Amino acid sequence: MSDTVDRDLYERTKALLEPGEIELLGMVVHTSLGGEEDLEMHELTVELNEEIADHADKGETYIHAGNEDTDFSSNQFQGRTVDDESFVWECQQLLRDGSFDLVFYYEAPVDQESLAESVTALDGVRDVTVVP
Repeated sequence: MSDTVDRDLYERTKALLEPGEIELLGMVVHTSLGGEEDLEMHELTVELNEEIADHADKGETYIHAGNEDTDFSSNQFQGRTVDDESFVWECQQLLRDGSFDLVFYYEAPVDQESLAESVTALDGVRDVTVVP
């Protein structure tokens, strides 16, 4: 992936994390999964849900899909707690230069370094860019 595309994605992600109702952190998960591996990409999203929820100490979560809600776009997902459906994370799945990039935003505080290490160890993850 080109440095220009990576930089643009990083800057756009960072802009979305600017102060709002809740403090957010983020990461871009660059995968080795090609466009024909959408099932594997969805499975990776499920694993990322578990990692983020664990590092955020949010308990059991489920994934709310954008295609089920007119307030979301296609390939937009949220992790929500099972207990009270509160927000844990949001993600967009992007196909760029032939492979998927997954952009995650999640509620702070989370130990970004520890989370990035856990995510990097998952199958299909090529690289992780943490966005403060």
